[in-house]
Parts: sequence; C-alpha cells; structure tokens
Amino acid sequence: MKSKKIKIMILVIFIVLLFLSIGFYIHKHHQDISTDNAIIDGKTVVLSPKVQGYIKKINVEDNQKISAGDVIMEIDTTDYQVKVDHAQAALLTAKAAISAAQNNAIKAGITAPANVEVSKKKIDAAQATWEKAYADKQRMQMLINSGACSQEQFDQAVATEGSAKATLEQMQAELDASNAAPVIIAASQDTVEQLKAEEKQAKSDLAEAENNLQNTKIIAPMDGRITKRSVEVGSYVEPGTQLCSLVGLDLWITANFKENQLEGMHPGNKVDISVDAFPNLKLTGIVDSFQAGTGSYFSLFPAENATGNFVKTVQRLPVKITFDPLSPEDALLLGPGMSVIPTVHLNKGDV
Repeated sequence: MKSKKIKIMILVIFIVLLFLSIGFYIHKHHQDISTDNAIIDGKTVVLSPKVQGYIKKINVEDNQKISAGDVIMEIDTTDYQVKVDHAQAALLTAKAAISAAQNNAIKAGITAPANVEVSKKKIDAAQATWEKAYADKQRMQMLINSGACSQEQFDQAVATEGSAKATLEQMQAELDASNAAPVIIAASQDTVEQLKAEEKQAKSDLAEAENNLQNTKIIAPMDGRITKRSVEVGSYVEPGTQLCSLVGLDLWITANFKENQLEGMHPGNKVDISVDAFPNLKLTGIVDSFQAGTGSYFSLFPAENATGNFVKTVQRLPVKITFDPLSPEDALLLGPGMSVIPTVHLNKGDV
C-alpha cells in the first residue's frame, strides 16, 4: 500500500514537472509584448481653396463619409466666369488679328516685287517723256533766239519739261520705295510673329481663367470622412484658408515599443489590439514595418549624448501595425489619435 502511494506521488511529480517544462518552453519560445504607448494613425488632409471668394454651397456635414472626386464646397463663380468670357474674347481677337496679318504678309510677298517692275516701267516712260520735253525746250531756246517762235511757245516748252522732270523724279522715288520690298515683307512677317505671341498669351490667360473657375469647386482627393468644418455658406475665404479636414479610411497603428522589446519582433507577427475607448472591441492586425530610427532621433530637439554626464535611457522605436480588414461598423468607431494597446505575439524560435 505504501509502495503504491509512493508510485502515485512520483507520477504526480512527473506530471507537474512535465507541465512546468511545457510552460517554460512556451514562455521561452512564445512571448507576448505589448505597449500602451500607441495610437491610431491615418492619412489626414486639410482642405483649402486655391481661389478667393464667398462660399456659395456646402455639400457635406461634419463626420460625413465621402468618396474621392465628390464636390465638398463651391465658391461663387460669377467673377471667374466673367474672366473666362473676357479671356475667350481676347483669344478670338488675337486669332482674327493673326489671320489679317498673315493675309497682309502674303499680299506683301506678291505685290511688293511686282511694284518694283511696275515702277521700272514707269521710270522708263517718264524718262522718255522728259527727254522729249527737254529736247523740245532746247529747240525752242534756239528758235526764240532767232525770233522764229513766240515767248509764249517757249514758256510752254519750259513748263512741259519741268513737269516731265518732276514726274521722272516721282517715279524714281516710287522705285526706291519698291526696292524696300524685302524690308516690307520682313516687317509683315514680324507682325505675324508678334501677334502669334499675343495669341499665346491670350491662350495662357484663358487657361488660367478656366483653371480658376474650376478651382471654385473644392474636390475630395480621397475617400474619407469630413471633420472640423470651419466655414458656412456666405463666408469669405482666401487661398490657404482651412475649410475642413478629410480623414482617410486607411488607418494603422503607430506603437512606440522600447528597444529592448524588439527581440524576436518582425514584420508579419500577429497582433491583438485593444482600443481604450471601446474596451469590448477586439481587433487584430500584423506588424508591418519599423521606423528607420528612434522617435527621439527625429524629434525637434534630439538628445545630445556627447557629454561627460551621459545617462543611458531606453529608447522607443515606432512600429507600424496594420489592421486586419475592419467591418464598416468598426471602421466608423476608429479615428486618428485614439489610444490603443497592441499585443504582439512573438516567436523567438524564428529569430
């Protein structure tokens, strides 16, 4: 009987030792690491206008869910539509001026050389007329000296010669002007190029006016929820005025673990997540990545350790943890800045 009790005691001791061994193995190879220095993070965009004006329409309320491309607010478009109309009219005027200048350039390229030939022929005719008139005047000069013609006939010959000479000089002046044909053609081309530059400026003005008109609509750049709406219909806003914030639906956790907690932690580790605001809400996720440097290293005033009074402090490294797919109901409960407690399941055997 006594021997039987001893055997039972040995069996119990063996079982206890077995359980202790198993517990030690689990504790050694499987460990949970958690921290309360963790918050929910996410993409947040402050929406501001690019143009000034009065808010004409608001299509959202605080905390409303919206999709990328939705029109959140609209600024009064009256002034901007007028500028577009003026820019369009200026562009049409510039195009018409270019068309007229191009036609003039073509005409100059044809008529200017032709005018040279016409002027040469006119000079030839005027030269012949003047030479005849000059010869007639010389003959009358001899006749009047001999008394063979009257003073009136001589005066008429002098007048005719003077008129013919003036006509010849006029024809020569016209030829000189016609010889400037290359200059005239070049000037007409320069006018066309100048008007093309004005057309380009008009197009740029029109594009700017149309862009400003388009910017009177405040468009959501991503899916998310509206927060901190700070304006109402009729409010006057300028470029850069904060209208509201848009919180994206893509959320994650930034957990600041102590550097001596990171052994065995790696991307892919499973994580249990407890949200302070909702203790009964149980979420899961995985370790995504580690920041390339401690939080203090990237702070506004990094610690200066190169002194003789150095005291070693345990640093914290931000770890990004992504949520497993959230239900729509759970997603509506969460937002950036909320405190959470992530518990990372480590497996040291994998290190």
